[in-house]
Amino acid sequence: MVRRLFFALVAGLALAGSNAAGKAGALCTLVVDSKSGAVLTENGDCETRVTPASTFKIALAAIGFEEGLLQGPHEPVRQYRKGEVDWGGRAWRGHVDPTSWMKHSVVWYSQRLTRKLGADKLEAWTRALGYGNADFSGDPGKGNGLERAWIASSLAISPRVQARFLRGLLNRTLPLSQSAMAQTEALVERFSIDGGWTLSGKTGGAYPRRADGSFDRARGYGWFVGWATRGDTRAVFVRLTQDEVRHSVSPGLRARSALLAEWPALAARFAR
Repeated sequence: MVRRLFFALVAGLALAGSNAAGKAGALCTLVVDSKSGAVLTENGDCETRVTPASTFKIALAAIGFEEGLLQGPHEPVRQYRKGEVDWGGRAWRGHVDPTSWMKHSVVWYSQRLTRKLGADKLEAWTRALGYGNADFSGDPGKGNGLERAWIASSLAISPRVQARFLRGLLNRTLPLSQSAMAQTEALVERFSIDGGWTLSGKTGGAYPRRADGSFDRARGYGWFVGWATRGDTRAVFVRLTQDEVRHSVSPGLRARSALLAEWPALAARFAR
């Protein structure tokens, strides 16, 4: 029964990815078995590297726990300082702990972690984790790698490598302590779906640069990456989109909303 439900999920995601490709600029929908790594469905280009945007927070959390910069879901608490990035609204302008950092995708909290770690340590860790190109040089000539390497800059990762990294986290095979991996997994936001499924995932959104250095806000990348669980069944999923027109809502939030909105219909099919 569980196996049948699982493959119904896979088929539904494949259909969803196909529909999204025609309507919302989906670049890749990838689902893999969390244990074996077997590709269960793949739609689109899942090989090309692009900016990870805020999905990098999962890797950064794992490194932060390993290095002792994060001590738990609510430690340390940091206070916003005037002059730090604040485009995330009220949730970014007060006290932030690791849980709210992950949930609200607070960039300045990430930047404090990356500055403490430094480029050499970040590059060493991301190489060890197999996380994309492990490049924290930042924008050419800007010296801003610790502020924005992962935001439409030098760090890049493909959907397939995102999936491999997440499998390592879930299976506890990354070169990190068991505690760091467990605490990172627990930190990722969960969404309960009718039918008994729980999706745990992180969004990411960023805009590619034009030749003149400006951001192309009509071509934003949107990520939603994580894992779906029901009983003993668990699959890693990666959804990557790219806009064709400008929107008022972050491409990452829209990528998440679209996938979550598909789940009730998918769940109805599973119950048949």
